Amino acid sequence: MNKTPLLVIPMLFGLALAPAVAGDPLAIGASIPMADASMKSVDGKEINLKSMMQPAGTLVVFTCNHCPFAKKWESRIIELGNDYAAKGIGVVAINAYDPKVAPDDSYEAMQQRAKEKGMEFPYVVDATSGVARAFGATRTPEAFLFDKSGKLVYHGAIDDNADDAAKVEKAYLKSALEAVVNGAPVLVPETKSIGCSIKFRS
Repeated sequence: MNKTPLLVIPMLFGLALAPAVAGDPLAIGASIPMADASMKSVDGKEINLKSMMQPAGTLVVFTCNHCPFAKKWESRIIELGNDYAAKGIGVVAINAYDPKVAPDDSYEAMQQRAKEKGMEFPYVVDATSGVARAFGATRTPEAFLFDKSGKLVYHGAIDDNADDAAKVEKAYLKSALEAVVNGAPVLVPETKSIGCSIKFRS
């Protein structure tokens, strides 16, 4: 006879209904997960991360429209993305937010934002949030930089000052990008991402 306590049954049922969350963040040295997953870009094209890999390296940034932290770093992310795309880095910005929770992250709003801000690299929808979960991404913004061999060499924050670009003392992502472009080791491979928690799509 099954003697599972009655108090345990609701707990198990609740766990079954609990939404999936991100796994552990990628370890330094890991390859790009779900590289073949198709995602829709704001230009209407379907792309995957494998197709975005470039000879110098690949930068993936999880971000969104509405998060105050994403907004504070937005211009810097776009400037870095545009600059280093021209230097041979594949760049992709991914929005994994559920637009039912944050309407400002609808596809149409993403299209408008990319156009207004002069984003010259793909801004794509992670329609199931599966790519974000596979990366272990939990914040916006959160950067993952891969070297020319496709191995993760930097994960974390954009820099050390969200509020004032003029007062940045440690430009983590820019330093990592510069190292990758020059085939040099990344001296600070991991930092703590500061931002809004991703509200994953169910």
